[in-house]
Amino acid sequence: MHDSTPLLTWDIFCKIVDNHGDLGVCWRLSAQLAAQGQRVRLWVDDAGALPWMAPGALEGHWPGVQVMPWRQPMSALDLEGLPLADVWIEAFGCEVPAEFLARFMPAVESTGQAPVWINLEYLSAESYVERMHRLPSPVLQGPAAGQTKWFFYPGFTPRTGGLLREPDLEARQAAFDRTAWLAAHQIAWHGERLVSLFCYEPKALGGWLNQLAQGPEPTRMLVTPGRAAAAVQAALSGQQAQREPPQWGSLSFSYLPYLPHGAYDELLWACDLNFVRGEDSVVRALWAGKPFVWHIYPQDDDAHHAKLDAFLNWLDAPGSLRHFHHTWNAISPEPLPVPDLPVWHACVQAARERLRLQDGLASQLMQFVAEKR
Repeated sequence: MHDSTPLLTWDIFCKIVDNHGDLGVCWRLSAQLAAQGQRVRLWVDDAGALPWMAPGALEGHWPGVQVMPWRQPMSALDLEGLPLADVWIEAFGCEVPAEFLARFMPAVESTGQAPVWINLEYLSAESYVERMHRLPSPVLQGPAAGQTKWFFYPGFTPRTGGLLREPDLEARQAAFDRTAWLAAHQIAWHGERLVSLFCYEPKALGGWLNQLAQGPEPTRMLVTPGRAAAAVQAALSGQQAQREPPQWGSLSFSYLPYLPHGAYDELLWACDLNFVRGEDSVVRALWAGKPFVWHIYPQDDDAHHAKLDAFLNWLDAPGSLRHFHHTWNAISPEPLPVPDLPVWHACVQAARERLRLQDGLASQLMQFVAEKR
């Protein structure tokens, strides 16, 4: 942290929807702000994933980050003795609770110094992101009527808020030893192709596993726990892979436990091809620089189709990678193509180089707050 960087207190509000991504992004942001000397209170309504995602977080072992229970409704006891923060962040469409505003707005009105209030939006490569980034949003009703929120959009281009990136990420990856990491995680590896699987329930999964099993190249699938593992077991129902050791033709399986954030990065570095899902892991896949396929979060109105295509356009995805994404995300009924890993790798490497030229999300948020204060 530079001497000129003010030490501020940040309230970050995170409401869990149905997966780990919201908490993953909010935790990474909290940890990165704290690493730059900021004080963060992370308000979360379900912190059940933090013990494996960030061991020690609930016990207060991460300097600068305090995990706060977001009970609904908030009680006076939850807020007793807390000073007014310098920044309020509403992550992913959640709202600062009315009880919280009622507690702190008198102090805002008496001092005339309001926190910088940020609406941190979802990640997208669509064109509206650049138009909406940093725009004001007046608060028209409730205890905070008359205040202003600011839209802040993460993104992939210089006219957006950037992506979360730790300052030591490249150094960590450069020092990574794949063989030692696999051995430490008791993954039997004999030089075969390694593929990580973190997904929802793609309809194309069974066909993909069959393609690997019948293919000429030995492949080991490293399956993450939860929905991905359940999807694999459902796809393999009745197959030979249900036996021990798990093996089906050219395809073998290793089922992983939940991994802390740092170890998940290392999983991506260890693999030759990564399947990721949602927002947090696709960013980590980009920084890993390995070929990857993104299972975008599905929406009932199919709005994710345009969102995926905008991302593939930004990525400058070659035809085979675009085709694979469309089938994997149930946009196209065509069979999955055979991955062209050298071409996919070159594509991701070029995208990562573009991203390296931009400031990260945490740094941009700090710069924005400094401007508004």
